[in-house]
Amino acid sequence: MKPQQNVVVVTGASSGFGNLTARALAEAGHIVYAGMRATTDRNASAVAALAQLQQDRGVRIAAVEMDVQEQESVDTAIDRVLREQGRIDVVVHNAGHMVLGPAEAFTVAQLADVYDINVLSTQRVNRAVLPAMRHRRQGLLVWVGSSSTRGGHPPFLAPYFAAKAAMDALAESYAAELVKFGIETTLVVPGAYPSGTNHFAHAGVPADAPRAAAYDAPYGRLRDTMTTALSGIFPPGHEAAEVAEDIVRVIGLPHGERPFRTHVDPSRDGSEVVSVVYDRVRAEFFHRIGIGELLTPHASL
Repeated sequence: MKPQQNVVVVTGASSGFGNLTARALAEAGHIVYAGMRATTDRNASAVAALAQLQQDRGVRIAAVEMDVQEQESVDTAIDRVLREQGRIDVVVHNAGHMVLGPAEAFTVAQLADVYDINVLSTQRVNRAVLPAMRHRRQGLLVWVGSSSTRGGHPPFLAPYFAAKAAMDALAESYAAELVKFGIETTLVVPGAYPSGTNHFAHAGVPADAPRAAAYDAPYGRLRDTMTTALSGIFPPGHEAAEVAEDIVRVIGLPHGERPFRTHVDPSRDGSEVVSVVYDRVRAEFFHRIGIGELLTPHASL
């Protein structure tokens, strides 16, 4: 049987997991809108590359201007997709930004910005797209999380890890609040891929340089070797495209058969083990207080 052709919006699709996912979904036969900002400027080459992919492969994929930090930009992008396609079946919440450095050395404004990109962006997109999904009483939200939320994770990435944990919690609440509208939720949880995403290469740094420097003497060597150590425990034969492939797999599953949470973590930092227990406890709690009907069919394993 030919898989259903979904209209999919992927946020943060100029590079990394988002770009890989948009391409993989298009190759799988879906109609894909790759959300990214600065489509006529900094990301013009990414836009051209997707247009070339569409021409060469005969797939349906297009970049759409979407700055997830601006509600008007998000609204305009979603309106365009709805106008052109009449529906949106799936949203992949992928947009995110990593920062690297001592937590104290980041200003409050920097933490707010990291939270804005990684968490508030999903709220902007949801507010734009959910009325249409609720009206049709169907849809799927795919949230690209992080194994850091429940797995072993190193220091000096605190603002990013805190934001990803907040996004995870938001996704869980949305799952229960949308299930009666026929809208499904899946959290895809990647581990730390040392290449293929540019996360570390493009990571932000603390604005307060003097405070950051105060950590150099006691922590400098450990901090500088941390990324090398992460690469050292990453097993060979794995690439970031695996995350995109898992997202394609989830979207391709029939309604009611999609997992609530799926991990793609070659380094096995423990997140999957903890999540099994965590999701079971959450499901049991829902049953104890009489709201078990708000759980998805695969809310726990």
